Amino acid sequence: MQNREIAEVFEKIADLLQIKGEAIYRVLAYRRAGESIRALSQRVVQIAEESRLQDIPGVGAAIAAKIDELLSTGKMEFFEILTAEVPETLPDLLRVEGLGPKKVARLWKELGITSIEELETAAKAGKLQKLDGMGSRSEAKILASLEALGKRQYNRHLLDVVQPVAAQLLERLRKIDGAVEAEVAGSLRRYKETIGDLDLVVASDANELVMDEFVQFPEIGRIGGKGPTKTSVELVDGLRVQLWVQSPERFGSTLQYATGSQAHNVKLRELALSKGLSLSEHGFKTDEGDEILCSKETDVYKTLGIGWIPPAMREARGEIEAALEDRLPKLVTVKDLRGELHAHSNWSDGHASIEEMALAARKLGITYLVITDHSRSLGVAGGLSIERLWEQKAEIEQVQEKLGNNIRILHGSEVEILADGSLDYPDEVLEQLDVVFASLHSSLRQPKEKITTRFLSAVENPHVDFIGHLSGRLLGKRDPADLDVDVILNAAAEHGVGLEINSHTDRLDLNDIHARRAVELGVKLAITSDAHRTEHFDLRSFGVGIARRAWVTPESIVNTLPRSKFLKWLKSRN
Repeated sequence: MQNREIAEVFEKIADLLQIKGEAIYRVLAYRRAGESIRALSQRVVQIAEESRLQDIPGVGAAIAAKIDELLSTGKMEFFEILTAEVPETLPDLLRVEGLGPKKVARLWKELGITSIEELETAAKAGKLQKLDGMGSRSEAKILASLEALGKRQYNRHLLDVVQPVAAQLLERLRKIDGAVEAEVAGSLRRYKETIGDLDLVVASDANELVMDEFVQFPEIGRIGGKGPTKTSVELVDGLRVQLWVQSPERFGSTLQYATGSQAHNVKLRELALSKGLSLSEHGFKTDEGDEILCSKETDVYKTLGIGWIPPAMREARGEIEAALEDRLPKLVTVKDLRGELHAHSNWSDGHASIEEMALAARKLGITYLVITDHSRSLGVAGGLSIERLWEQKAEIEQVQEKLGNNIRILHGSEVEILADGSLDYPDEVLEQLDVVFASLHSSLRQPKEKITTRFLSAVENPHVDFIGHLSGRLLGKRDPADLDVDVILNAAAEHGVGLEINSHTDRLDLNDIHARRAVELGVKLAITSDAHRTEHFDLRSFGVGIARRAWVTPESIVNTLPRSKFLKWLKSRN
């Protein structure tokens, strides 16, 4: 069995136990085991052979015995007993937005619904309304969620999951004898929101040696295909990887080709044809059949008479035309970011103290940090009452005095936009905060007109500085709210309110399309980490990747400003 298959069994056990109503500690034990197994880079079967199963985080003697049973027999008695009592398909219903374990249990016990198909049939027949507390509106929301679920893409991975895997594989590929260069390509290099396949490119004259050593890497669970220049594999965690190997003199053209996008490459080939050339992963050919080889990627673009185009821009959205006219923008980089405007501490749902967050930020060269813990109505995230908010302000002042002037700590809040469009704190509280982010975490499925109006109310409030993660989406889990985005962007431009590019990889919100439109309208953006731990500051690179896809320059990002100029910008808003 592959790691992914074993992890899925333990994750399903956790879901079934929760639906059954078992004690939460039992649920969490199985869930943690599943998560740990899914995150392993080494095959579980190898760990079992070395008698090290209990070295896996969250795996004790009882769970280790169940893993051994799965590996040796392909079955688990406990799982079979559980699924004889609770239908194995019930966890699929948890993928429907708005359905938690308790509701799924009721659907099963009261209506006999055990699958997505049965749920959809029952909802269309109006049967869900028979449940106490569930009316026609709830039924309509479930139907809408089912429709969205059908459109949602699965078997795609978040950037922060794929990036460390790519780095680990590249490190070993570069150590293979005969490997001259190795780089990441594909959608990861372009910072696409989610990743299907990971593409890696190696320069070597020893193709067969590189391929043979690569397929022996312990992360690889299955070989899909192996050829002279390309090998496809599936890792033990389910991620598909394609390895391209070309001679060093062809490395640049292969890297460009494997990076894509397909639409960008089509445009490049058309440009090549207009110059009497044909372009492929192997390089250029003239009409006479002569080859022009490109050892560097810049040589590909140079041969076409244009400047090198940053990978994040390669989506056939006018970048080639801009290159032909020598007007490619100078895109923002992580080094341009001087401040962090959205960070949480252990006052709400963060995991570090204000001082720990400030020290970690300072170590990264951040010169101003805004602590933006949640407001009072978000109880699930430990939102701050007004009294606690002022207690937090006193602590910020104490930490500021202790750390000195090389980092400035500002007192902010991520204030909830309530269902009626009002903000979670009154104006007399908001005006005393240094920075106010207005965000939406609840009632995300309201009708388009109503939810747009909620945002407009926040934008028009003179104390709101930024709108946080506009669409409210969670990639692969929750679809974006139904917003009239252009109306909100125009209002933000009119009122001078900034919009956030949230760097958490399950958000990446604003997306690149909306970020580019915002800049066109003159809206200022902030690239934030939304850090809940000190290590989350490193997520900023993903937000920068989205900004680069949106053609954003440092001038459009407020937290590229030096501290004094940022404080001046804040003051100008009041």
